[in-house]
Amino acid sequence: MIRTNVAVVGAGLSGLYAAALLNRAGRPCVVLEARDRIGGRILSVPVEQPAGNGRYDLGPAWFWPDMQPRMRSLVDELGLAAFPQETEGGVVSERSRSGPPQRYARGFNTEPRSMRLVGGMQTLVDAVARQVPTGTVYRGVQVTAINHGASGPVRIDAVGDSEPLTVMADTVILALPPRLIAATIAFSPALPDGLRSDLAAVPTWMAGHSKVVAVYDRAFWRDQGLSGTASSFVGPLMEIHDASAPEGRPALFGFVGFPASSRRAMGPEQLTRMTLAQLVRLFGPDAAKPAAVFVADWAEDPHTATSADGQPPAMHPDYGPPAGRIEIDGRRLILAGTEVAAEFGGYLEGALAAAIAAVAWVAAG
Repeated sequence: MIRTNVAVVGAGLSGLYAAALLNRAGRPCVVLEARDRIGGRILSVPVEQPAGNGRYDLGPAWFWPDMQPRMRSLVDELGLAAFPQETEGGVVSERSRSGPPQRYARGFNTEPRSMRLVGGMQTLVDAVARQVPTGTVYRGVQVTAINHGASGPVRIDAVGDSEPLTVMADTVILALPPRLIAATIAFSPALPDGLRSDLAAVPTWMAGHSKVVAVYDRAFWRDQGLSGTASSFVGPLMEIHDASAPEGRPALFGFVGFPASSRRAMGPEQLTRMTLAQLVRLFGPDAAKPAAVFVADWAEDPHTATSADGQPPAMHPDYGPPAGRIEIDGRRLILAGTEVAAEFGGYLEGALAAAIAAVAWVAAG
């Protein structure tokens, strides 16, 4: 059994940043993570390069420092290197199956400009994790039950890789998607029906999406005066961008437009074949021979999605604290995670905002 002041459930960006802030404040804490890795929906995969390794984001890749002050400040504080998303060059549009894709010589530069991190967004997670004492984060630990009775510490029951784990904490920060909280954790006393319904109704950011990254030896699209940006009504990718790693090989990535049920039926191999055929239509025959292809289907990740997340929302959800509150039981159970952020919900900025709010609530107790 572990006894601690604060237990954080979830080692994504919000949970890890909350733990780092608690450590700065001198509050002992542990972090319980169901996955065998940290980062949650942040996932940067390496590809061996002729001179070192490049990493490519299968989860979030962008932030906007001009409008996201917490991300800007944290990236600067940690000394991480950022670079702008490549947008120079023409764009491609595939509007129907009946005709060839159309190329437009001039693309468009969005303002504020999207920024990425050298080494992938995983560098942010790794840097934040280094601000948490060694031995604080427990991986491969699935929280199954929380007893928050009237007196005494909160009891957390979890299942580890080898044996059960019990944690006793004065406060618990739940840095998980609200739907996962409602679907996977048994609370005693039970959560009020209205609150559980509110949690279950919150769409999980990215949970219905699938992302494909194709890594190449050469940025052949740039040889054609193209930026790597494309849109398609045909698919399987509906939106495509340059994903090149400045320290590694060039790459393209795209979001899959097919619903989760269709992706599940075809499987990753067929999806990869269809994706490469589409990239050939859009960018030419060189697209047929990638050095590596990665497919991440977040709807198939049980630590991200529930059955309710199979179809992503048509528009960015209006996230925020359910019923305007981040505390579930006084100051003993507190919500964090990007979906409950008071602003920038569904973004990395929201994950930081939620962590700051949760730790402030702990400190006020």
